[in-house]
Amino acid sequence: VGPTGGYNSPWLSPDEKRVAFGRQESQGGGFDIWLLELARGNLNRFTFDPAGDQYPVWSPDGSRIVFGSDREGILNLYQKAASGAGNEEVLLKSDYPKIPNDWSADGRFILYQTGGLSTDLWVLPLTGEQKPFPFLQTEFNEGWARFSPDGKWIAYSSNASGSWQVYVQSFPASGGKWMISTDGGAQPQWRRDGKELFYISSNRKLMAVDVKGNGSTFDAGVPKELFDLRLQTPALPGPRNYYIAAA
Repeated sequence: VGPTGGYNSPWLSPDEKRVAFGRQESQGGGFDIWLLELARGNLNRFTFDPAGDQYPVWSPDGSRIVFGSDREGILNLYQKAASGAGNEEVLLKSDYPKIPNDWSADGRFILYQTGGLSTDLWVLPLTGEQKPFPFLQTEFNEGWARFSPDGKWIAYSSNASGSWQVYVQSFPASGGKWMISTDGGAQPQWRRDGKELFYISSNRKLMAVDVKGNGSTFDAGVPKELFDLRLQTPALPGPRNYYIAAA
């Protein structure tokens, strides 16, 4: 998709007509957010700040894009109309760098990773007081997480076992967790009906697992290899290297 270049963190628009991604203009240079029109192949620059703008996430209605930018010295969360009109608006500032991971299908929550020596998963409500709250805080690293389509589960990457693996926990967190990958994995994504999880294995293969959430329990099948991926080193834990379309 598109010409070769220094891309990262692709995100397909809800109508699947455009892809947002971070693009590096030159070796060692900063990133900006760009949009690619899939039908025509047009590339359009979305952010113009000389600082680094990366990790775009579309809103579920396709009207906005949230992204991380270090234009004030640390990665904070910004948003902008997906049409490109208007200026970027600050969505969340704090003392630690933040990377947006997902936007819930009902539009109520933004999931992001943040932290210093280790990264944790936090949730920013977009209604009410809009006060962030932790989803998962441990001494290990958690990140590159995604809401399930029904909003009841979160799949995420963690090195709690000593190597990067994919886990699922209920949302809000209830204490139980299930390891989905069996031999290393990260960057999980859900199939649109929530019945399958995809992830990247430690040897750069795209994997798929049949899954089923039932009340307070979660069942996962045996991971199966789909195909090899051409990825830069390292493949794990991130940033995002792929996106799952509906078809």
